[in-house]
Amino acid sequence: MQRLTFCLLLCVPSVLCAADWPMFHGPDGKNRSQETGLLTAWPEGGPKLIWRIENIGETISGYSTVSIQNGRLFTTGNRNERSIVYCFDLDGKKLWEYDNGPAWIDGKVFPGTRSTPTIDGDYLYDFTAHGELTCLRVNNGQKVWNRNVLADFEGEQIIWGLSESIRIDGDKLYCAPGGKKGSLVALDKRTGETIWATPGLGEKIAYTSPTIFERNGRRIITTFYSKGVFGVDTATGELVFRLPYEQKYDVNCARPIYHDNHLLVMNPDIGGTLMKLSDEGGKIALTEVWSNKSLDNLHDSVQLLADGFLYGSSNYYRGGVFMCVDWKNGETRYGDRDVGRGSLTWAEGLIYYYSEKGDMLLIRPNPEKYDVISRFKVPGFGDDSPPTWAHPVICGKRLYIRNDTVLYCYDIAK
Repeated sequence: MQRLTFCLLLCVPSVLCAADWPMFHGPDGKNRSQETGLLTAWPEGGPKLIWRIENIGETISGYSTVSIQNGRLFTTGNRNERSIVYCFDLDGKKLWEYDNGPAWIDGKVFPGTRSTPTIDGDYLYDFTAHGELTCLRVNNGQKVWNRNVLADFEGEQIIWGLSESIRIDGDKLYCAPGGKKGSLVALDKRTGETIWATPGLGEKIAYTSPTIFERNGRRIITTFYSKGVFGVDTATGELVFRLPYEQKYDVNCARPIYHDNHLLVMNPDIGGTLMKLSDEGGKIALTEVWSNKSLDNLHDSVQLLADGFLYGSSNYYRGGVFMCVDWKNGETRYGDRDVGRGSLTWAEGLIYYYSEKGDMLLIRPNPEKYDVISRFKVPGFGDDSPPTWAHPVICGKRLYIRNDTVLYCYDIAK
């Protein structure tokens, strides 16, 4: 049974605004909230807890975070060996749920849902670890269309289950089944019909959500396959670059970061490599600028570029640290083992860092030192708790934190 503490409903307009977070890493995929008027420090014990929702699924349930739009919140979790999409209002009251097929369950590695729902206008798009891609109506959870992209494009399941959060850009929906009939595909978001499919790369897909960038009038979508990274022209599906970037367990999980005609790619074996892009006969050539072994990002945990510096968490380097790396030359400025590995988001010039052991930190981005302003421990974590990999979200002057089957909502308004 859900246990809720209620608060007044936040008034949200019916158009996309600062109080919307419609997909993984926000409206533009850059993981930066536009919220203002937030606390610049937290009281001892953390900001006020508005409500908590328990039993989003059951037992080990999920790594998905939340999407928020027009006064509704969406997430997913396992229940009764099924993958469930949940819709709540901003008081934490459940409005509807939808069964989107078999769950990634016990007997599999790391049971639970992976991807975060994507909201586009009146529609929600959910992607399960088994490849079920479903479009639902936001207001009532009614199915509009569904297809299994692993089956349709002859993809092969990966060890830890499909994990990308799908991306919508204009009328196209992008996903990466890694199949013989399509490594990356663009579908009509209204009908689910195939617009184009990039020919198979001969490799399985990885665990990464895509990055979209524009360069020289060309819109490019890039993501990882199991042993490298590739880029595709969004207009045609043409493969424009492919770069081997191998990891011994094929766990390429970190999204490529594009900035100023450069692309940063990372994984736990090679670390991070910055590539400069140039044109080469209709294709894109990538030339190494620098490489940094300590930038061994795993779960999309180095997600922030601010004022010329990267902030986030390492995986193996020094056992997992909060770190700062110079974008220009790849120099590691520092790595602090205070709370270890984690994920982060950004709002009003500050970093919100959520460690995989339940520490929530407010950090000032500072290339000279690890600069913690405030911290608190998220309830429910003990020494034997499994790691949490759901990314924090800031929306509507609230901080949303997920710990497996529990979702917490904190008031961070000034």
